[in-house]
Amino acid sequence: MTVSIVKVHIGTISDFPLQLGKTVAVGPLELAVFQTSNKQFKAIENRCPHKGGVLAEGMVSGDHVFCPMHDWKINLSSGNVQEPDHGCVKTYEALVEGDDVFILLPS
Repeated sequence: MTVSIVKVHIGTISDFPLQLGKTVAVGPLELAVFQTSNKQFKAIENRCPHKGGVLAEGMVSGDHVFCPMHDWKINLSSGNVQEPDHGCVKTYEALVEGDDVFILLPS
């Protein structure tokens, strides 16, 4: 069985300030989208696995976001929570074409 991928436009590069998160709704999904300091785009589910903190409101450092509620450190590429805490969030592939930013989702 093959999975189809849908490319969903979520904004332009200027909509996403460096090292800050933005909440983006795509259908029923609520994503946290970040433009990291090296200008890469990362997208993860927007709720911390610990207590449901809004990750788009967290502080970004390198390839990690810190949950604003209890400072859990989450890797933006893998979605994994850094030890000694445990858990993970779903990650989504982001794509930039020109000035446009897209999220790739299974259909």
